[in-house]
Amino acid sequence: MSKILPPELDDRLSRGDGPFVLDVRPREAYQRYHIDGSHNVPVYGDLRRGDDDALRRRLEEIPDDEPVVTVCKAGVVARKATSVLEDEGYDATTLAGGIRGWKGYENETIGYRLKSLLWRVV
Repeated sequence: MSKILPPELDDRLSRGDGPFVLDVRPREAYQRYHIDGSHNVPVYGDLRRGDDDALRRRLEEIPDDEPVVTVCKAGVVARKATSVLEDEGYDATTLAGGIRGWKGYENETIGYRLKSLLWRVV
């Protein structure tokens, strides 16, 4: 399963070459903060509990003719979403670090810089 780092995603979005960004977090979390242009399909709790069908029931909201990047709080549940999408034939990847990683990237935090070094190695 592949992942994309925040600067890579930002670069693709800035060029207009962006994938479909699927944010699976609860609606309230999405409304508080999200990646510009992302789309919210709030199945975080369902996926966390192991209910993969919650996402499958909403596939009509996700285009199958372009790459998809999944986003959650820290990346763990998004990996489950990526796995479901791959099983369904989508070209899907996970945003490394989730929305926390994205915020760290935007704010250039030291924590983000350290994590990004690890992501590049692992």
